[in-house]
Amino acid sequence: MQTTNIQHAAKKYFESVSVSLHGVDLDKVEKIARILFHAYKSDKKIILIGNGGSAATASHFVCDLGKGVSLPGKKKFKVLALCDNIPTMTAYANDCSYEDIFMEQLKNIVEAGDVVVAISGSGNSKNVLKAVELANQYPAITIGLTGFEGGRLKGLVSECLIIANNTMEQVEDIHLVILHAIKLVLIGMLEEDRG
Repeated sequence: MQTTNIQHAAKKYFESVSVSLHGVDLDKVEKIARILFHAYKSDKKIILIGNGGSAATASHFVCDLGKGVSLPGKKKFKVLALCDNIPTMTAYANDCSYEDIFMEQLKNIVEAGDVVVAISGSGNSKNVLKAVELANQYPAITIGLTGFEGGRLKGLVSECLIIANNTMEQVEDIHLVILHAIKLVLIGMLEEDRG
């Protein structure tokens, strides 16, 4: 591939991501940030789930909340990603079904008022959907980050942020950008909070 073709492809990719970023529903971003801050103030857990690239995003956001949103003298966020324990996931996948890997873990820890953040580019990952359905029974507050048309996830969660883009890689990129923005917003909320 010639250099000019590579640069043209990269430019098109960046432009598409930029268009989608400018279309992000900022009211939804604010609602999600407020839900997470309320969970923090209420000593509730924030539990993340996702597959593939979305699993990496879930793990990344756990690091951002658990370490990155830390101020001296302030308590920490109670946050974990159910995609981080490979032995547990493979045990459930082998002994039950891959569709159960998050739901079965969630049964052990979710409580009323906890927040479950489900990340699925398509919005149709069966293991994510089953976990959200379980979380809603407790009831937990459920948040979805998705793309395309939102899939089945958009109808199951309390709040859903849908990236209007039909390219999985770009949806995943934008999810991470949004979560980084939320991290910075939460740091500002902590700095303003005197309670």
